Amino acid sequence: MNRMSWPAKIGVNVLAYLVSILMFFPIFWLILTSFKTNSLAAARDPAFFFSPTLAGYVNAVVDSNYWHYALNSIYTAVGSTLLCIALGVPAAYSMAFRRSKRTDFTLLWMLSTKMLPAVGVLVPIFLIYKKLHLLDSAWGLLFIYAAMNLPIVVWLLYTYFTDVPGEILEAAEIDGASLWDNIVRIVVPLSMPGILSTGLLAIVLAWNEAFWAINLTNVHGATLAVFVSGFKSARGQFWANMAAGSTLSVLPILIAGWFTQRQLVRGLTFGAVK
Repeated sequence: MNRMSWPAKIGVNVLAYLVSILMFFPIFWLILTSFKTNSLAAARDPAFFFSPTLAGYVNAVVDSNYWHYALNSIYTAVGSTLLCIALGVPAAYSMAFRRSKRTDFTLLWMLSTKMLPAVGVLVPIFLIYKKLHLLDSAWGLLFIYAAMNLPIVVWLLYTYFTDVPGEILEAAEIDGASLWDNIVRIVVPLSMPGILSTGLLAIVLAWNEAFWAINLTNVHGATLAVFVSGFKSARGQFWANMAAGSTLSVLPILIAGWFTQRQLVRGLTFGAVK
């Protein structure tokens, strides 16, 4: 094995730090702006040193009903993920262990639905939701988020399930195990790291989704995406308030991602090394 020379190691480390700084700087600037006044945040010359204020956070939490939107985000993200897992596990099991001639076509077709621009189906979805009285409803967002993430969930679960040896299932069936036993007692426990990482990814995708939330909700079912967009009004954009609201919106998912990064990496690399 060729060992990297120390100048190359230093160069790689410096490059890694530079890339990390570039990626983190927008988050740093967002947090910094959240402690400014609206006039200072909108100033032409950026200010790195100033007297911080919590006015933006007070406006976001107290005056803008932050917790209502946060609870809707938690409900829709977690609920849609649980629905995706409940539907995706049996679908992925069928494709992994009960393959047919159309399995590959079905997988490709499911993935191709992610290439369709959401705006292309906005009108029919809006009319259907209006007919079903699901507009401005957290239930409506839960269903649309589940439909949006289900292809990715099925694809990921399918790749994890194919790493489970089929001989184990055959031996279990010989011993009298039912289809339910194979899924619940064998495949799911063996694939739990992959299932957990898939669930975490689905939560992140649902939490960050803005298009459907803005177009299908207004007040009652609105999520944090609608909450942040509400700081733009006819009077202009209140940059400090928007930065504070955005910080409060991304903070929960950042904290969750920080504490679950090991599980996420473990799940995404599950089965990569034989």
